[in-house]
Amino acid sequence: MTAQTTQVPGRSDTNRPRICGHFIDGSWREPADVLQRHAPGTGAVVSTVGAGTAGDVDEAVRAARHAFDSGIWSDATGTERARILHRVADMIEANSALLAALDAEEGGKPIRLSEGDIAGAAALTRYAAGLAVQMHGTTYTNHGADHTGLVLREPAGVAGLITPWNFPALILCQKLPFALAAGCTVVVKPSELTSSSTLEIARLYAETGLPDGVLNVVTGDGRAGQALAEHHGVDVLSFTGSTTTGRKILTASQGNLKKLSLELGGKAANIVFADADLDDAAEGVLFGAFFNNGECCVSQARLLVHDSIADDFLAELKSRVGRIRVGQPLDHATDVGAMIHPGHLEAVLGHITQGTDQGAHVVAGGARASGPALDEGLFVQPTILDGVGPGMSVFREEIFGPVLTVSRFHDVAEAINLANDVDYGLANSIWSKNVDTVLPVAKALKSGTVYVNTTIDAPPTLPFGGFKTSGVGREMGQAGFEEFTELKSVSIRTGKRSGTFAFGGVHAPRS
Repeated sequence: MTAQTTQVPGRSDTNRPRICGHFIDGSWREPADVLQRHAPGTGAVVSTVGAGTAGDVDEAVRAARHAFDSGIWSDATGTERARILHRVADMIEANSALLAALDAEEGGKPIRLSEGDIAGAAALTRYAAGLAVQMHGTTYTNHGADHTGLVLREPAGVAGLITPWNFPALILCQKLPFALAAGCTVVVKPSELTSSSTLEIARLYAETGLPDGVLNVVTGDGRAGQALAEHHGVDVLSFTGSTTTGRKILTASQGNLKKLSLELGGKAANIVFADADLDDAAEGVLFGAFFNNGECCVSQARLLVHDSIADDFLAELKSRVGRIRVGQPLDHATDVGAMIHPGHLEAVLGHITQGTDQGAHVVAGGARASGPALDEGLFVQPTILDGVGPGMSVFREEIFGPVLTVSRFHDVAEAINLANDVDYGLANSIWSKNVDTVLPVAKALKSGTVYVNTTIDAPPTLPFGGFKTSGVGREMGQAGFEEFTELKSVSIRTGKRSGTFAFGGVHAPRS
């Protein structure tokens, strides 16, 4: 396998090999072709990974299938699976500086946030380890003295995981340890833009003694992802990415009607009522909008604020947004880093222009960020657009950058209507100290998650996923674990049946 040893800029103590091979059946494979990754903060080439082909994907799926059918992992006890996962969590923590630097450098995200991602990845892995030892079915003994019903929960088989570039290690760990805890074998296709942390985590799993073929990684662009989605040897597919790509994944997976979990786009709202703690809400709104450079599916990109407080609240946001530091991703003082690639930078700036053309006005930011440390990178000023109505594209479309739109509402009903008046339904936030407001609004919001007096803040125990075009299925929590399982009903009758067609009015025939 070809590897190059490089140094993470700004971290003189962090050297590591930049792997440019796939990890298949327990070994590193030389790719036929490679892709280079340029750091969005500096433009420098920082990694080289394999450009996976359909043949590479097929080899990886075959390895995963052989490992699954052999029972070496699927028949392992929950305790054995948990032991591996706990060891990996320890190793993620021990290698956290390296993993955080990889994701920050390749993805353009601030290193402080990346460090939080790695801590979250370890926590998710530990939580999944706990689920491995709790996997169980149910028994029914109320069907008569001569009948027992069993409902068995079994691993679904070979799991294909397609992960995005915005949270490379974190979202990998929202999927991978849960699939492994359930007894599945896995093929991962990370984003070609941010593959290094996934390859490093695969290395950690291999070092624990995970059996060959249980975890495989094929790097590459969308062609490798499509091959994985189409492959008839994949039983369950978990994808995180844009709604547009999610539709393609849905179509590609139809060949064998594989089980799907799709976590897609969002257009979340921060709803601020007049009785909120406005100081806390102001911090929460800015965090929700600009967290991870705004490149976040649950980014609270829309502010809906009661008109009685709107002007004062917006003035407070304007005064605070100036304190947000745009800078190099590996600088611990940075709050907002670089956009993922040049095309995305232009798309974000284009959304801002389109918004102002349609009547919104810029309260803060609104342009590309520049300066001695920024000119070689892909940086956008944290931007606030006021006067945004539901007919504007910036209100409805996912921008995926550091852009906050502001809309006003008069009453609770209007706030709910504005929040729900988009195609997405991933998450929303409510800011109010009145339980009589919070609970009815939370129930009325059409989103998979509702945050109350907080934002982008949920532990591994809570399932995560969307309504409407934000996807199907769930990650994390018990529900996320169950995505990688199948249910099997076992109907057991003791003694002799009374006759061929003697349903006895108790058990209905199966069609």
